[in-house]
Amino acid sequence: MNKRDPGAMTQTNRPQISLSDGVFVLQGDLLIGTIEDLNMSQGVAQTIDLSGVGQFDTAGAWAVVRLERRLQAAGITPQIVGASALQQDLLATLRQHMPEDDTVAVVSVSLSDRLEQLGRKTAAALREMLSMVGFLGRVVATIGGLILRPGRIRWTAIVHHMQQVGLNAVPIVSLMAFLIGVVLAFQGAAQLRQFGAEVFVVDLIAISILRELGILLTAIIVAGRSGSAFTAAIGSMKMREEIDAMRTLGLDPIEVLVAPRVIALILMLPVLGIIANFAGLLGGAIMSWIELGVSPGVFQSRLVSNTGVWHFGVGLIKAPFFALIIGIVGCFEGMQVGGDAESLGRLTSTSVVLSIFLVIAADAMFSIFFAIMGV
Repeated sequence: MNKRDPGAMTQTNRPQISLSDGVFVLQGDLLIGTIEDLNMSQGVAQTIDLSGVGQFDTAGAWAVVRLERRLQAAGITPQIVGASALQQDLLATLRQHMPEDDTVAVVSVSLSDRLEQLGRKTAAALREMLSMVGFLGRVVATIGGLILRPGRIRWTAIVHHMQQVGLNAVPIVSLMAFLIGVVLAFQGAAQLRQFGAEVFVVDLIAISILRELGILLTAIIVAGRSGSAFTAAIGSMKMREEIDAMRTLGLDPIEVLVAPRVIALILMLPVLGIIANFAGLLGGAIMSWIELGVSPGVFQSRLVSNTGVWHFGVGLIKAPFFALIIGIVGCFEGMQVGGDAESLGRLTSTSVVLSIFLVIAADAMFSIFFAIMGV
């Protein structure tokens, strides 16, 4: 590589580029301090002439290779002529080690490609659904075996998860239900006042909370709080190969890890639903008293006289099914975690989204069923 003091450069040695008869003619010194004066981004030619180049360093070689690649991208294979042996060696070395330009290939997606992608995603979703159904069968069979052999039940683990799933969730569930009751009373008052039917706000609050919103929103909160915790805990054990170690020791991960979590959730979600119902009714009663002047006594008497017990029973019937959905999805996604943290985060998010979706879908099916049965 040739070097020289840039401060000693004269005007005649400054680099120049010209395009003549399909030839790029480069003249002057191609050095790191001079190549910025060259405009090599316009025009095309078949030949690059370096016979008029004086001093030549790595920066100059980089500029020539960039020009060469630009012409190649335009469909031209340029020839470099007039270069000395040292210049040719420097250009060859730079071509070998210079990274390729980042280009974004524009790929046209046809209708058949889109149909293929849709088909692949549908097939993958069906395979996952079948795997989850099989996992559900294993869990139900394991729980049934534990009921027949109570001595194998891990009561300590169940009580621990009951505390994590139920007791620790009481504050957020109560606050959520209380605010939902307040919102229902406030919005219902604004509409019923127009017809002079303010007292019917009690029926609105009672039926909405006891039948639908109390248990549904509780299940959604539990899915986001406990379902994700199940996936993260089991997924972390899967990453550290603790589940493989359990199988090596002859322990069934379904019995040790999954069954206690699912049982705890089935036991505690109805309790959380009852707490949410009372909190929602309390919030609705307070707002009805403030906004409509419906006293707590009137609210209580109308609640008892006009609200059937089946409205309360419908909500409780849904609770174990919602709990089973949340527990199965959370534990299943945790068992699918691979050996990297990326899969743990992705499957934790999938667990929450899928649990909430399935809970809402199950609630819709229950609503249709009870409507057909006239309950």
